Amino acid sequence: MASEKKPVVAVAMSGGVDSSVTAALLKRQGFEVIGITMRLFAPRGTGSGSAAHDAAAVARQLGIPHHVIGLETDFRRLIIQDFIDEYRCGRTPNPCVRCNRYVKFGLLLEQARAVGADLLATGHYVRNTVDSAGLRHLRQARCIGKDQSYFLYTLSQEQLAQVLFPLGEMASKDEVRRLAREFALPVADKGDSQEVCFIPDDDYVAFLEERGGLAGTPGDIVHVGGQVVGRHRGTHRYTIGQRKGLGVAWTRPLYVTAIDTDRNVVVVGEEEYLAAAGLRAAEVGWIVPPDGEEFQTACKIRYRHHPVACRVRLLPEGRCEVRFDEPQRAVTPGQSVVFYRGDEVLGGGKIAGATGASAPCAEETV
Repeated sequence: MASEKKPVVAVAMSGGVDSSVTAALLKRQGFEVIGITMRLFAPRGTGSGSAAHDAAAVARQLGIPHHVIGLETDFRRLIIQDFIDEYRCGRTPNPCVRCNRYVKFGLLLEQARAVGADLLATGHYVRNTVDSAGLRHLRQARCIGKDQSYFLYTLSQEQLAQVLFPLGEMASKDEVRRLAREFALPVADKGDSQEVCFIPDDDYVAFLEERGGLAGTPGDIVHVGGQVVGRHRGTHRYTIGQRKGLGVAWTRPLYVTAIDTDRNVVVVGEEEYLAAAGLRAAEVGWIVPPDGEEFQTACKIRYRHHPVACRVRLLPEGRCEVRFDEPQRAVTPGQSVVFYRGDEVLGGGKIAGATGASAPCAEETV
């Protein structure tokens, strides 16, 4: 009897080591593989043009078809403009979360279908499992130091049923590079990108001012006690928890505790003013729906944050209130709160503001 034909898989190929090894592994496993690269913004030097070139070279090495999909207009509208708008409003956005939601597992998933694929695979370090009832579970990668589950909390059950993450079980990045050399991939020794892809040299201030038109209006830097202690050159230059670059002389180190764009004020205080008892979040969604309106779980409030115990209370209109078991430092509006049960991502939302914070103006109403 002939074996069942495996699905056709489109691999999101960025020209990096991770996505290239993903394509090679799937081909070795007997899948029909199609490479697909998103063109997201006009290349500047080594930008998206270089990514498409490297991805095409890998595709030739593997003997698979390769497509370049132009998504520049959508990326500008959905990701870049939102990034600019968030800073204009005094928030610190996480463009990778939004890109995964709307571009990689939205527009790209549609494009994968258009080129004849049944499934989409990416080089994310995360695991996608299914239980006996058919419910999908998004879990942290085996290599916890590379885990990217924080950025994928917006995925739905429908999306998880259509995606593969072959690197989720990898023990380390060294193992991935070893495989790249074993497959003789031309990008085997290519360095990892640690920056936001569309911001040259990771200089977000220059990007916001030159490309985003945020010239910035100078204003006061105010201590939490009400004393004006300095001047800022635009609120977009600051984020919650920032210490460097304040240009303020004080008896103790000061940190940004709040950004008030309505008054054009940056609020600063000593480190203890960064502590918050909890937060409010909006745009909350769940991969696995919670059992009740109030429950105990764990959460991360930034990518490199270790999950901490918390209690969640669901609110109307996709909102929630989170109370930490222990106060947490630098709750930042615009970032994501992601809920975990062990190694599993339950869901998450966008942080609207801290609650129970010591600093005036630090709490924002959802």
